[in-house]
Amino acid sequence: MELVDIGVNLGHRSFGEDREAVIARAVAAGVSQMIVTGTSVAGSRAALELARRHPGALWATAGVHPHDAARCDAGTIAALRQLAAAPEVVAIGECGLDHNRDFSPRPVQETWFKRQVELAIELKLPLFLHERDAAGAFLAVLDGLAPPPERVVVHCFTGDAPTLRQYVKRGFYVGITGWICDERRGQHLRALVREIPRDRLLVETDAPFLAPRDVKPRIERNEPRHLRHIAGGIAACRGETLEALAAATTANARRVFAKMAVSPAPSATRP
Repeated sequence: MELVDIGVNLGHRSFGEDREAVIARAVAAGVSQMIVTGTSVAGSRAALELARRHPGALWATAGVHPHDAARCDAGTIAALRQLAAAPEVVAIGECGLDHNRDFSPRPVQETWFKRQVELAIELKLPLFLHERDAAGAFLAVLDGLAPPPERVVVHCFTGDAPTLRQYVKRGFYVGITGWICDERRGQHLRALVREIPRDRLLVETDAPFLAPRDVKPRIERNEPRHLRHIAGGIAACRGETLEALAAATTANARRVFAKMAVSPAPSATRP
């Protein structure tokens, strides 16, 4: 059995002392491939460099998170276009809208979200998207472009039923994290996850964030090795076996992130 973690922040400072060990533990736990999330131009470059050091095991995205949209400038899209040309970069993102924290002004978020969606359409790459408390504006951007993006991944879905149904209606892929293991905030996802079509479900840790709270003993820092635990929780909610869910979500990941499908899965990490 193998799993693909479609979103892990391996460039985060909390992994600075043991990053290689974290990757090795993930591979040993059956997480054969991981996508390192780019959230800024500099972060996307770092994600690509990390992926290049672990061919076949690690991949990368290239994008600017809505929190950092205010730092975008005239060179941002050109820089992302150059990064996206690398075979290890499988998607444009993490980009989108965040109306919860509003670290960047909403009009600025929308401008740079739209420009990154246009880049993904131009390059025929999937989108790796962030949406928090912004579903209406988020869909307005995606629905307002012609042609529309071909492959859309809504990363770390934590929203409500009407929002999920809008995403499913459009054929979006939906990523589920350890949020579903949180007895305080994730209870609603336990029922909702059954509504995600089998061929549109993806699994992710978003490590080091969103550590599954039902792991014993309690953990503070999430790691990609915990994807097996998260996937097991999702499978139980859906009435499926872990093996069946792993097979489906791995196939889905390699279909939507098509560059991954041309490389054999690794057996170990490389220096």
